[in-house]
Amino acid sequence: MTMTTTGHALGKEQGDAIWFLGTRMTVKASSPATNGAFTLIEAECPSGFAPPPHIHQIEDEAFYLLDGRIDVTCGADQWEVGPGGFVFLPKGIPHGFAVMGDTSARMLQFTTPGQFESFASEVGVPATGPGLPPPGAPDIPRLLAAAARYQIEILPPPH
Repeated sequence: MTMTTTGHALGKEQGDAIWFLGTRMTVKASSPATNGAFTLIEAECPSGFAPPPHIHQIEDEAFYLLDGRIDVTCGADQWEVGPGGFVFLPKGIPHGFAVMGDTSARMLQFTTPGQFESFASEVGVPATGPGLPPPGAPDIPRLLAAAARYQIEILPPPH
């Protein structure tokens, strides 16, 4: 990782955009830009989106909801979070979320230490236009291989 010795600033429409598992993730602060301290992503997730339940072994994760509603599970806890809501998901605990309602959700995703953008880049593809990617099935073998490299355990869906 290349370390930075300068500050970092991006405008509203700036940042590397990745189409990741049917979402759009715009990297606002990468691990190299923060000397490994954290990653900050602006994520847009379509209605009904739910990543597979998973456990981060390295990163703590947090979401600040800008638009929409999500139902979040962290271990035995469950919360519904709307605009202006915040949720913290510690490493080592199974968690996931689902976008509720008929509209997409937009959130800031904060992971510490930084590296999540590298995982998203390996699994996703650079966005080739504005908005969400065209619908499509995720590449499960690619997801599982990258998850193992980044010490993220993908869990079976809840019953």
